[in-house]
Amino acid sequence: MTALSSPPLPPNTVQHLAELGIASREQLRAQGVVHTFLLLKAAGHTVTQRLLFALEAAARGVHWQELDDADRAQLTRAQHDHPPVRLPPPPAEANRFMAEAMGLAKAAAAQGEVPVGAVVVRDGRIIGRGFNRPVISHDPSAHAEMVALREAAATLGNYRLSGCDLYVTLEPCPMCGGAILHSRLDRVIYGATDPKIGAAGSVLNLFGERALNHQTALFGGIEAAACGQLLSDFFRRRRNAAP
Repeated sequence: MTALSSPPLPPNTVQHLAELGIASREQLRAQGVVHTFLLLKAAGHTVTQRLLFALEAAARGVHWQELDDADRAQLTRAQHDHPPVRLPPPPAEANRFMAEAMGLAKAAAAQGEVPVGAVVVRDGRIIGRGFNRPVISHDPSAHAEMVALREAAATLGNYRLSGCDLYVTLEPCPMCGGAILHSRLDRVIYGATDPKIGAAGSVLNLFGERALNHQTALFGGIEAAACGQLLSDFFRRRRNAAP
C-alpha cells in the first residue's frame, strides 16, 4: 500500500484521515474521494474545495494543481450530488442500543410475531420502542420501526425526528423506509439483512434515491449474526410445531 503524504495533502489532513482509518492511497480510493471529503466534514474538520481537489490528487498520486478544469468541475458536481455522510455511532453505543432492540425482538417472538425490535434514540436516550405486532394488532403497518417511530414522535410532539437514530434488528422494508425518510431521521443502524424485502440495499436502496428530499445515513451489520439467529430460531420452532 502507498501511504498518504504531504504534499499533496496538508499534514493535519493526513492525521485526520488516519483517525478515520484511511492511511493509504488504496484505502482512499476504496472509500471514494468525495465520500472521504464529506467524512472529514462530518467529523467536524474544516474542509474547502481545495482540500477536495487535494484528495483527488492524492488518490491519483499527483499534485492538486495538475487537475484540469474538467476534473474540478466533475468533483464539484459529485460533491453536490452525494448523499449526506455521517459518522457511525461509537461501537459501544451501537451495541448497547442494538441489545435493547434485540430484547424487544424477543418480546415479539414470545407473542408469536416475527422477532424484530427497534428503538429510536436521541442524545443517548431511548425515546421510542417497538416490536413487530401486525398479527396481534390486526395492523399490516405495525412493524417494529413504525411502532418505535410513532412512540418517538409522540414523545417529542413532532413527527419530524431530526437528530434521532433508529436501531432495528432487521433491515427495513420499503414501507418502513418511507416512514424513516419522512420522519427525517439522521441515521438507521440495523442488524441482519433482509434478502426478500430489504430496502436498504438488499432488494432495493430506497435510502440512496437522490430524487427524494431527505437522505438518512445507513449502517448495517451491527450484531448481524445475533439478530439473524433470532429469526432463524423463530422460524425453526414454527416449522417444528407445524402438523
